[in-house]
Amino acid sequence: MSSRFDTSLLPPDPDLSFESTLWECGILSIAGVDEAGRGPLAGPVSAAAVILPPGVQIATKLYGVRDSKQMRREEREYWETVIKDHSCYCAVGFASVEEIDQIGIVPATRLAAQRALDSLNALPEHILLDFIHLPECSIPQTSLIKGDCRSLSIASASVLAKTARDACLRELDQVYPGYGLAEHKGYGTPAHLRALKELGPCPIHRRSFHPVCDLPELKSGLNAESKIIPEGIS
Repeated sequence: MSSRFDTSLLPPDPDLSFESTLWECGILSIAGVDEAGRGPLAGPVSAAAVILPPGVQIATKLYGVRDSKQMRREEREYWETVIKDHSCYCAVGFASVEEIDQIGIVPATRLAAQRALDSLNALPEHILLDFIHLPECSIPQTSLIKGDCRSLSIASASVLAKTARDACLRELDQVYPGYGLAEHKGYGTPAHLRALKELGPCPIHRRSFHPVCDLPELKSGLNAESKIIPEGIS
């Protein structure tokens, strides 16, 4: 699949063009799939699968849903509830930091996507994905460049994947304080990089990612977690 795409062809908002074509062919159960968290230095990668009801009416109910990266937190959390209320089925899957380090981020992203699909209460007849492809999945699928900007099903999945992962990182921030995980969600911000240098990596840092794997603690084989002092211990 070519990675070149003329962005001038993007619709103003994600629509149902791809879904409608499949609906007209009698394929009514279509799952949009998208991921969140491929790039961060810490935390799991997530993916969501959303099956919208067939028919153009859903576009009115979800008008305003778009690529989650273009939304503020308040918008994402509002639309998360609306999407869950109006979708036929939806689910979120995760792949852990250990799995990311063991098999790589792309296979781990596919694993999270497959887990989301497996968690749906109904098997979709077709899958629409944002750029990635699931080679081990037997369900017919279409991989779209900029899919979260073109397909309302994929855009809906992007919102659920992002809100689920953000909630997970806020919880992990309570377990591993000092890194600012609730703010940057594991991405390599200047504040996060400073905390890494000061504290060393914690168990949810991706040791296969630069610059985490370049830290002296990991290069020398020291136990980086020994630098983390649990709350209540001085």
